[in-house]
Amino acid sequence: MTIPDSQKNEYLYERIAAELEQQIQSGLLLRADKMPSIRNICTDYKVSMSTALQAYYRLESKGLIRPVSKSGYYVSYVKKFPALPSQSSPSYLMGKEDNSSLVSKVYDGISSDHMMLSLGCPSAELLPVAKLNKSTVQAIHHFRESGTGYEHIQGNTKLRRQIAKRSYVWGGRLEEDDVLTTAGCSSAMTHCLMALTKHGDSIVVESPVYFGILQLAKSFGLNVIELPSDPRTGIDLDALKAILKKGNIKLCLLISNFSNPMGGTMPVEHKKETVRLMEFYNIPLLENDMYGDLYFGTQRPVNCKAFDQSGLVLLCSSVSKTLAPGYRVGWLTPGRFAEEIRRIKFATSISSNALSQEAVAGFLEKDRYENHLRKLRTTLQANSLHYMDAIMKYFPEGTKVSQPPGGFMLWVELAPKVNTALLYEQAIKKKISIAPGKMFTLQDQYNHCMRLSYGHVWNKEVEQAIKTLGKLAG
Repeated sequence: MTIPDSQKNEYLYERIAAELEQQIQSGLLLRADKMPSIRNICTDYKVSMSTALQAYYRLESKGLIRPVSKSGYYVSYVKKFPALPSQSSPSYLMGKEDNSSLVSKVYDGISSDHMMLSLGCPSAELLPVAKLNKSTVQAIHHFRESGTGYEHIQGNTKLRRQIAKRSYVWGGRLEEDDVLTTAGCSSAMTHCLMALTKHGDSIVVESPVYFGILQLAKSFGLNVIELPSDPRTGIDLDALKAILKKGNIKLCLLISNFSNPMGGTMPVEHKKETVRLMEFYNIPLLENDMYGDLYFGTQRPVNCKAFDQSGLVLLCSSVSKTLAPGYRVGWLTPGRFAEEIRRIKFATSISSNALSQEAVAGFLEKDRYENHLRKLRTTLQANSLHYMDAIMKYFPEGTKVSQPPGGFMLWVELAPKVNTALLYEQAIKKKISIAPGKMFTLQDQYNHCMRLSYGHVWNKEVEQAIKTLGKLAG
């Protein structure tokens, strides 16, 4: 079996691993089946033993196969997933619930000696800390004034160039002048909302939605309309069409890839149609794509921005979920609203952090980022399988769990009798932190749901924490 010429630019071991993974997940290779020998892989794919071993190491790191001494590799993956959570069904009325105290309680409870399954960022053990340190030192030595001076309002030129180059992966074809850097993705969304909305305006979001978006919208006095969302395909497109037709919508804010917290990813056709709707009604789309690089398949999903011809799609992202949460390096594409948003940035922050931007730019420039992402994606996919397996094993029967094809969030739906805000109180006493479902809405819903982060190194302590949660939920 020869790898096609069109795929020569990809790592051979990744192609082999992907093909074998497909056979495992489709059921052609079942649990306890013996995998082809390394020698057979070399012969079938016409590759070296080193390449064949790399492919198997990749499958092993994902928890799909396991080595048996003096015998070879065997399938360890079980093709059995929990049921998916229900499609959400929020009211179209503006939510009046106040979840601020619950959000504050959960995040005030952050502690280094707790199992923080509530945190929306990968643990430091999964990040290239030593290489980031090296990149920061190099930035200090080579950057003008050692990074103590103000950066240009548009942001670090090298960083913007790297972001523009990476956009070609998803068909963005950005230029460096299309990009404005910010102090993280939240800062990017803040600039956009300040420039495009005013107190009393109505915006559309999917439901459930990242609580930071809800808190931000409330702080600006915006009316938030939550729309139904599917755990696989994201926002309900028919509901979006219906609400836009009614009028009086100022802006749409969507997480198109691996939404937080449910994990849905809008199909390509949905993204195209969403952009068409925005253009038809002349409504800006604020697209949050912080998780797009954390895909588990063979190709990064595209953004809505890829289909934007009118400058109405404002893409926001950062390295906070993939590389360095504390560096606060983010960016946005302001499109036709560039002047307004630049003025907002200047008025609120004057400049982004010069040193951290230069450090991240250097990291991206030397291809360290893509190497890191390959390892991180592999680990996160393995973690998602470990979590789902543990939840099925330890949680009450009937528990439903999302199955995101990327990112690091699981949306868990328990029996209606369970109150996850109370479950949080019980869990935190055992030094386990979760994110109750109530945090992700301004309506009276999701009281029996929770978000769990699998952005940790999988070990016995994590498994024990999930086991404890399962007992508490029972």
